[in-house]
Amino acid sequence: MTVVWKNVETLASESYTCGYCGKPLASEKGYQATNPNGSYYGAIFVCHFCGQPTYFPPGGGQVPGVPFGSAVEGINDEGVARLYAEARNATSANAFTAAVMCCRKLLMHIAVDKNADQGESFEYYVGYLADHHYVPPDATNWVDRIRTKGNEANHEIRIMKQTDAADLLSFCEMLLKLIYEFPARVSEPPAETAETSE
Repeated sequence: MTVVWKNVETLASESYTCGYCGKPLASEKGYQATNPNGSYYGAIFVCHFCGQPTYFPPGGGQVPGVPFGSAVEGINDEGVARLYAEARNATSANAFTAAVMCCRKLLMHIAVDKNADQGESFEYYVGYLADHHYVPPDATNWVDRIRTKGNEANHEIRIMKQTDAADLLSFCEMLLKLIYEFPARVSEPPAETAETSE
């Protein structure tokens, strides 16, 4: 089907969260598409924070979608940072099985970054994180959940659901904050407080 994109114009305002910069906004500037017969066929709105386009097809939805979770600061290992971003970005494309598999691999990368041996089994890495107290005692069942879901996604003919990816990513985000972000904050020099004169 041929679609014609009109020039940028003022459209009915659309409220959404930008899939690129993550900021909530309401935009009324964009492009509208029509079918050859002139009927509405979706619109592209432009984020006024980052300038990136978001497509809203006529049947609903948003492309790109919004990644699950939030950014984590202080990750000093490139592989860990990239895998977490990849898992989040997979959810924005509704690739939930891929996101779950990334979460599984992410645990392995975290363990190796924290001096676990390379080339070991996934079970070894899960045990390493727990034994070296990178996982809070009451959260070991969450690590086991990542192991179980990761095994299902990796070794079985099973498609993961949105809730599976959301659950595992929320745990991975918490774990990354505990292991990387909060220690990095503590190691930063304290901000100097301005002295007030009496």
